[in-house]
Amino acid sequence: MKRLLSMLMLVFFATSVIAIDSGQAFDDPDLQARYEKLIAEVRCVTCQNQNIKDSSAFIAADLRREIRRMMGEGLSNDQIADFLVTRYGDFALYRPRYTGKTLILWITPFLLVFFGGIVIARIVRHRMTLSIDEVSDEGGPAQ
Repeated sequence: MKRLLSMLMLVFFATSVIAIDSGQAFDDPDLQARYEKLIAEVRCVTCQNQNIKDSSAFIAADLRREIRRMMGEGLSNDQIADFLVTRYGDFALYRPRYTGKTLILWITPFLLVFFGGIVIARIVRHRMTLSIDEVSDEGGPAQ
Protein backbone atom coordinates (compact mmCIF):
# COMPACT_ATOMS: atom_id res chain seq x y z
CA MET A 1 0.00 0.00 0.00
CA LYS A 2 2.84 2.38 0.89
CA ARG A 3 4.55 1.60 -2.37
CA LEU A 4 1.40 2.34 -4.38
CA LEU A 5 0.90 5.63 -2.57
CA SER A 6 4.54 6.59 -3.17
CA MET A 7 4.23 5.79 -6.87
CA LEU A 8 1.04 7.84 -7.20
CA MET A 9 2.65 10.84 -5.50
CA LEU A 10 5.73 10.52 -7.70
CA VAL A 11 3.61 10.46 -10.86
CA PHE A 12 1.48 13.37 -9.66
CA PHE A 13 4.41 15.62 -8.78
CA ALA A 14 6.52 14.61 -11.77
CA THR A 15 3.85 15.66 -14.27
CA SER A 16 3.45 19.06 -12.67
CA VAL A 17 7.21 19.66 -12.67
CA ILE A 18 7.82 18.76 -16.31
CA ALA A 19 4.81 20.71 -17.55
CA ILE A 20 6.53 24.10 -17.31
CA ASP A 21 9.53 24.48 -19.57
CA SER A 22 12.25 26.02 -17.47
CA GLY A 23 15.10 25.56 -19.91
CA GLN A 24 16.74 28.22 -22.00
CA ALA A 25 14.84 28.90 -25.20
CA PHE A 26 17.62 30.88 -26.89
CA ASP A 27 21.40 31.07 -26.67
CA ASP A 28 21.34 34.86 -27.11
CA PRO A 29 20.72 36.49 -23.68
CA ASP A 30 18.89 39.47 -25.20
CA LEU A 31 16.55 37.20 -27.15
CA GLN A 32 16.03 35.06 -24.02
CA ALA A 33 15.17 38.16 -21.97
CA ARG A 34 12.72 39.30 -24.67
CA TYR A 35 11.16 35.82 -24.69
CA GLU A 36 10.81 35.76 -20.88
CA LYS A 37 9.21 39.22 -20.87
CA LEU A 38 6.81 38.31 -23.68
CA ILE A 39 5.58 35.06 -22.13
CA ALA A 40 5.09 36.88 -18.82
CA GLU A 41 2.71 39.32 -20.56
CA VAL A 42 0.55 36.69 -22.29
CA ARG A 43 -2.43 35.32 -20.37
CA CYS A 44 -3.10 31.60 -20.30
CA VAL A 45 -6.42 31.15 -22.07
CA THR A 46 -7.21 28.10 -19.94
CA CYS A 47 -6.14 29.30 -16.49
CA GLN A 48 -7.24 32.93 -17.05
CA ASN A 49 -5.45 34.18 -13.96
CA GLN A 50 -1.90 33.13 -14.85
CA ASN A 51 0.51 34.07 -17.54
CA ILE A 52 1.80 31.36 -19.85
CA LYS A 53 5.21 31.55 -18.19
CA ASP A 54 3.82 30.18 -14.92
CA SER A 55 1.02 28.02 -16.28
CA SER A 56 1.31 24.25 -16.57
CA ALA A 57 -1.67 23.92 -18.93
CA PHE A 58 -1.04 22.20 -22.25
CA ILE A 59 -2.23 25.23 -24.22
CA ALA A 60 0.30 27.39 -22.36
CA ALA A 61 3.10 25.02 -23.35
CA ASP A 62 1.88 25.15 -26.95
CA LEU A 63 1.80 28.95 -26.85
CA ARG A 64 5.33 29.07 -25.43
CA ARG A 65 6.56 26.82 -28.24
CA GLU A 66 4.72 28.91 -30.83
CA ILE A 67 6.17 32.16 -29.47
CA ARG A 68 9.63 30.59 -29.40
CA ARG A 69 9.20 29.52 -33.04
CA MET A 70 7.97 32.95 -34.14
CA MET A 71 10.83 34.69 -32.35
CA GLY A 72 13.26 32.29 -34.02
CA GLU A 73 11.80 33.33 -37.38
CA GLY A 74 12.53 36.96 -36.52
CA LEU A 75 9.01 38.25 -35.81
CA SER A 76 8.69 41.33 -33.61
CA ASN A 77 6.74 41.47 -30.34
CA ASP A 78 3.98 43.42 -32.09
CA GLN A 79 3.66 40.78 -34.80
CA ILE A 80 3.50 38.03 -32.17
CA ALA A 81 0.90 40.02 -30.21
CA ASP A 82 -1.12 40.49 -33.42
CA PHE A 83 -1.07 36.72 -33.94
CA LEU A 84 -2.25 36.08 -30.38
CA VAL A 85 -5.01 38.71 -30.55
CA THR A 86 -6.20 37.38 -33.92
CA ARG A 87 -6.33 33.85 -32.59
CA TYR A 88 -7.54 34.37 -28.99
CA GLY A 89 -8.82 37.95 -28.83
CA ASP A 90 -7.71 40.87 -26.68
CA PHE A 91 -8.10 38.66 -23.62
CA ALA A 92 -4.80 36.92 -24.42
CA LEU A 93 -2.79 40.01 -23.50
CA TYR A 94 -2.53 41.20 -19.91
CA ARG A 95 -2.29 44.78 -21.15
CA PRO A 96 -4.88 45.19 -23.91
CA ARG A 97 -4.01 47.55 -26.71
CA TYR A 98 -5.37 51.07 -26.99
CA THR A 99 -8.18 50.49 -29.48
CA GLY A 100 -11.79 51.58 -29.74
CA LYS A 101 -13.00 48.29 -28.29
CA THR A 102 -10.72 48.46 -25.26
CA LEU A 103 -11.03 52.20 -24.68
CA ILE A 104 -13.60 51.67 -21.94
CA LEU A 105 -11.15 49.40 -20.09
CA TRP A 106 -8.59 52.18 -19.99
CA ILE A 107 -10.92 55.10 -19.21
CA THR A 108 -13.30 53.56 -16.65
CA PRO A 109 -10.90 53.53 -13.65
CA PHE A 110 -10.10 57.22 -14.14
CA LEU A 111 -13.78 58.10 -14.49
CA LEU A 112 -14.67 56.18 -11.33
CA VAL A 113 -11.97 57.95 -9.33
CA PHE A 114 -13.00 61.33 -10.76
CA PHE A 115 -16.72 60.90 -10.00
CA GLY A 116 -15.95 59.36 -6.60
CA GLY A 117 -13.87 62.44 -5.77
CA ILE A 118 -16.74 64.71 -6.77
CA VAL A 119 -19.18 62.79 -4.56
CA ILE A 120 -16.80 62.89 -1.58
CA ALA A 121 -16.15 66.61 -2.07
CA ARG A 122 -19.90 67.35 -2.18
CA ILE A 123 -20.54 65.31 0.98
CA VAL A 124 -17.71 67.03 2.85
CA ARG A 125 -18.79 70.47 1.66
CA HIS A 126 -22.40 69.77 2.67
CA ARG A 127 -21.37 68.58 6.14
CA MET A 128 -19.17 71.62 6.67
CA THR A 129 -22.11 73.98 5.98
CA LEU A 130 -24.36 72.30 8.54
CA SER A 131 -24.83 74.25 11.72
CA ILE A 132 -24.37 72.68 15.14
CA ASP A 133 -28.15 72.51 15.71
CA GLU A 134 -28.65 70.62 12.43
CA VAL A 135 -25.93 68.13 13.37
CA SER A 136 -27.52 67.39 16.75
CA ASP A 137 -30.94 67.01 15.08
CA GLU A 138 -29.52 64.39 12.69
CA GLY A 139 -28.45 62.18 15.58
CA GLY A 140 -24.87 63.38 15.82
CA PRO A 141 -23.21 64.36 19.05
CA ALA A 142 -24.76 67.45 20.69
CA GLN A 143 -22.53 70.07 22.19
